[in-house]
Amino acid sequence: MTGRRFRDRAEAGRRLAEQLTAYADRPDVLVLALPRGGVPVAYEVARALRAPLDVFLVRKLGVPGYEELAMGAVATGGVRVLNDQIVTGLRIPDHVIEAVAAAEQQELARRERLYRGDCPLPDVRHRTVILVDDGLATGATMQAAIKALRALEPARIVVAVPTGSPETCEQLKKPADDVICAITPEPFHAVGLWYEDFTQTTDEEVRDLLARAG
Repeated sequence: MTGRRFRDRAEAGRRLAEQLTAYADRPDVLVLALPRGGVPVAYEVARALRAPLDVFLVRKLGVPGYEELAMGAVATGGVRVLNDQIVTGLRIPDHVIEAVAAAEQQELARRERLYRGDCPLPDVRHRTVILVDDGLATGATMQAAIKALRALEPARIVVAVPTGSPETCEQLKKPADDVICAITPEPFHAVGLWYEDFTQTTDEEVRDLLARAG
């Protein structure tokens, strides 16, 4: 379905929450945001569902020289996933993977400390996790997040975004247990087009929202 644009990420989160009422007031539900843009959206979702909020960090492992091409990802909880097709297809040696992973892991750890301080990630085992971002274009980051989260054994993974390309929302139904895309405009072009205000979310905003949710 298409729909009117969102005023900003907060309004997008409130409209998205309207489609997630089945998950309200459930003790097993946990809302995890993909920083940074996903945090203001997830804050509104968590508030509406009366569920705890946290962040789930994912860093893409780009192929050296072709950084846009992901050969894998590292995520919160020391999880690493590789795209075997790309690694084998391009014959990427182990030492290259290790070097890229080490650099991204460092950046991930820096952001973890910044956003979460010394608090560990809540235990996701046997819980219903709602993974939230501000939109889905190619879905590569969300794919990596799902894969990494699976390794931590949640009961269900629900992907929830205010807007996404129809193809990507459809594709994610395979790795996720449920996918909620509030609006799926055609033609889609870019996430930012569906927001009147798509200013970049700052680290300060992320910390502030997490503190308020906590």
